[in-house]
Amino acid sequence: MDPIHEGMQGAMVEDVQDRLASLGYETDAAEREAKSFGSSTANAVARFRVEHGLPLASEVDMATWSVLVDECYQMGDRTLYLRLPNFHGNDVRCLQKALNVLGFSCGEVDGYFGPHTEAAVKLFQENVGMLADGIAFSDTFDALERLRHVWAGKPAQGPHPEGTMGFARAALVLDETNVALTAEDPISRNVAGRIWNIASATSEKTGLRLVDSVDEARLDDRAVLVIAVTPRPAVSSVSNVSMGEGDDLALRLRTALESSRAKPPVVRIELPNGPAYDGTFTTNDAQMLAVSLLDALCAALG
Repeated sequence: MDPIHEGMQGAMVEDVQDRLASLGYETDAAEREAKSFGSSTANAVARFRVEHGLPLASEVDMATWSVLVDECYQMGDRTLYLRLPNFHGNDVRCLQKALNVLGFSCGEVDGYFGPHTEAAVKLFQENVGMLADGIAFSDTFDALERLRHVWAGKPAQGPHPEGTMGFARAALVLDETNVALTAEDPISRNVAGRIWNIASATSEKTGLRLVDSVDEARLDDRAVLVIAVTPRPAVSSVSNVSMGEGDDLALRLRTALESSRAKPPVVRIELPNGPAYDGTFTTNDAQMLAVSLLDALCAALG
């Protein structure tokens, strides 16, 4: 494209002025009325260029136009997926920030939809019970929007290491929160039983109880957890959280609970079963998983 510069007039100038205004770079009202590239527009362009790492100048060349367009994208304006060249822009940056805060680490927030961002999108989609295809379409953006109160305005550094919650606070959460806990298989039932034992030792009035199935959940339950060893069936729409996908279990569990449309929310917890898994857990494995899961649950509900 030919540079857009001072002295020009017309639709291209108006487009530049509108985009600058949407980003907080104001121009003179008379210039905007006349669609004229005057001194205030030139000053706004120069500021934009400097603040976005471009050489100081007052014209809109191809590089400046590309950055200006990128910065004007809002999350949800377009479908995002992994491709070459990568999608890039403000919408990708917003998506990365939201995912990082929610516990699905994209790594550095760089505004480029690369393989780490695709992997984080897939984990988020599985976590909230959606088809995990890594394509950020309207349903993915709708799910993120429902969680805006969780991630908006929060620091987006990732990944998010997880720490123990503390006995006193965990006891308070267990005292005040009703949770139904069930399991799909013998190993998972072993872990579920250990979780109940730890919860009962932590709080004599614990609201956590073991049930035989999801159907036994009560309306006053804040969560219904289903523990399993096998991956979530492809046809299932139940939110699924894998314990083996990072050290941000509490954040991912909270995301799944907050995004669930079921009342009470149902979340499936998938126990670690990597390539070396032989179908068994030691007693120590089961106890460690129970401690980790209960700690994450209390943090997610606290």
